[in-house]
Amino acid sequence: MDIPAFAEKQIELLQAERHADITLQTALLSTLPPNALMRHGLALTNLLPTSQRTGFGGRTIIDLEPDSAIFPTGLLPPHGIRQGDIVRVEAQPGGSASKKEKTEAKAAGIEGVVHRVFEGRLAVAVEAAGDEVDRVWTGKRLWVVKVANEVTFKRMEKAMGFLKTVGGKGDTTGLVDVLFGRRAARDVAEEYEKMEVNWFDEGLNDSQKQAVRFALASEEVGYEWMVAHYGVRLALIHGPPGTGKTQTLLEIILQLATPPTTNSSTPPTPKKILVCGPSNISVDNIVLRLPSSLPTIRMGHPARLLPKVIERSLDNLTRTSEQGEIITDVRKEMDDLLSKLKATGKARMKGRARKEGWDTVRHLRGEYREREKKCVTELVKWSEVVLATLHGAGSKQLWSEKFDIVIIDEGSQALEAQCWIPLLLTNKSGIQKLILAGDPMQLPPTIKSHTKAAIPKPPRTKTEIPGSLEITLFSRLLAIHGEGIKRLLTTQYRMHATIMHFPSQELYNGSLIAAPSVAERLLCTSLPYPVTETEDTSIPLLFIDTQGGFFPEDPSPHTPSTKSPTSESKSNTLEARLVATHIHALITAGVRPEDIGVLTPYSAQVSLITKLLRGAYPAVEVNTVDSFQGREKEAVVFSLVRSNDKQEVGFLKDERRVNVAVTRPRCHLCVVGDAETVGRGGKGAFLGRWIGWLESAEGVEVRYADVGEVLAGWAGGIEIERED
Repeated sequence: MDIPAFAEKQIELLQAERHADITLQTALLSTLPPNALMRHGLALTNLLPTSQRTGFGGRTIIDLEPDSAIFPTGLLPPHGIRQGDIVRVEAQPGGSASKKEKTEAKAAGIEGVVHRVFEGRLAVAVEAAGDEVDRVWTGKRLWVVKVANEVTFKRMEKAMGFLKTVGGKGDTTGLVDVLFGRRAARDVAEEYEKMEVNWFDEGLNDSQKQAVRFALASEEVGYEWMVAHYGVRLALIHGPPGTGKTQTLLEIILQLATPPTTNSSTPPTPKKILVCGPSNISVDNIVLRLPSSLPTIRMGHPARLLPKVIERSLDNLTRTSEQGEIITDVRKEMDDLLSKLKATGKARMKGRARKEGWDTVRHLRGEYREREKKCVTELVKWSEVVLATLHGAGSKQLWSEKFDIVIIDEGSQALEAQCWIPLLLTNKSGIQKLILAGDPMQLPPTIKSHTKAAIPKPPRTKTEIPGSLEITLFSRLLAIHGEGIKRLLTTQYRMHATIMHFPSQELYNGSLIAAPSVAERLLCTSLPYPVTETEDTSIPLLFIDTQGGFFPEDPSPHTPSTKSPTSESKSNTLEARLVATHIHALITAGVRPEDIGVLTPYSAQVSLITKLLRGAYPAVEVNTVDSFQGREKEAVVFSLVRSNDKQEVGFLKDERRVNVAVTRPRCHLCVVGDAETVGRGGKGAFLGRWIGWLESAEGVEVRYADVGEVLAGWAGGIEIERED
């Protein structure tokens, strides 16, 4: 494959994606009023700055509280701003503000990251100096708006630019050659897969142990011999839903970072490992399982980390180390001075004293950052395992560090350009191994810039350049090197065997096996609290057929010429009521609301079902399929929504989305939808086979919905307030 041409195409696709992201955001901000933006979770208005202090990296953390003239309770109104969101804080123009005033307010705004969210306060970490915050915002009412993450795009484009350069010069390493098919990935000899391993986790099943041996195989003969004879090692671990992929990666990390004691005269050397994932949660899930005795550091903004991970975060370790004590003293001095500068009335510093105060803050901030930089460097060198998101691996704090191995989890959910950030970061130090884990049969990264409706296919040859960002590194490597570079995990510990059966046969070649502990689990027998045995709680899989046109999807309230950025989604009111009625039956039988999830392909249906349930059962989680990937519930109701004469199925045509939805439940799956529309929809035969299986398989109960019963049932009389 032509590496410069590949990199250039990636840059082109990334720029199109960035443009689509910005266009969507601009359309929303320009067409929706502030209150509507709040309803859609994009903004928070009528805030006042109340204090500021110094945070990690010398950032200024400003506290924003609701204006008491508008919110007398002192509480923030309902909103969708979450910890870790990237936001822009701007002076809020009045209702009569001119276009010029609005433009000036936007230009004076400052971007930051939501540090903490409280009932009556929002803390935002910004890069701006305290005097800039003071000058722009003092005495002004503010609002906070979510923005696109420009840093991620810039780092991906930078990585692709670097790849283009080294590829053009022919200055590629063994890793790059393997990842582009210029060099064959080493096939692991059978004897090495049978090598003796001193397991940290003796409970691993056979397929997990095989995957671990496969990833470690070159360790047995030593890196020098391996590099000389075979070049860079590459291992892919294919982890279908519930098969213990994270548990397998944990064993690999421990084997590499703390190799068990052996009788060999040349025992294995611990390796420096960089572990990455496309999201913070994918990384945190690994951090939580690593033993506290292992020198570990979690890179990343503390606002985006799980609370239980904070103690291993760079921010916390910086504050609690020996160097951190000096840094803490500098921070306290800065914060004390900032408090004086923010004082009002007679205590307010004025004139020359105020200017000198801000000059001192700037000097202290410089000293703070210098000491912090030295502390961070020492901590990273101390750590045997460094964990970060893929784009977080591109931070300056890791530029000078050398790693032996890169492990990427959830590789099938990551853009390929994201994966190159840690790979190129460690490339100069001669990375010896890449371990990539994921499941190409689940959803790829979400792409907003599609110009075609067809689902992109991986390259058919080693020289074909992918034409879509949906083609992941995981899928491309499989297409280039074949199944020999992959090991499949086959025992799943989540689902009842009946729920597992169809996805196993259709998408995993019938390879999945339900562990005995889960194979027969039911709501009425397997939960840690009593649940009454009913016709609903005693079955693993239920299909409620809405029978053609009896439950039609709702017509769009917009014509093509009046569509708004939020009007593209689909909903089905009668189907939503049917879903709510089934949930009521499960809860009446004793299933706890927090153990139930409702999934649907469309955000409009999410909104509809949420409104039906929020009064009686707010703890029932309702979400899109895409947002629920990687999670599970005891019971899941899957609302298909689509029911029309044209057999249009929209998002359901992607079998990976269906796979994600039907593999989330542990005990009970209820599919609600129109068999006629869905069974005949889509260009392939997958949906038809799925509906056919639901209608005929042993262990699946089929019921036919009745409109009259639905309208007379529990959810039939609930009023739904609609939004245009």
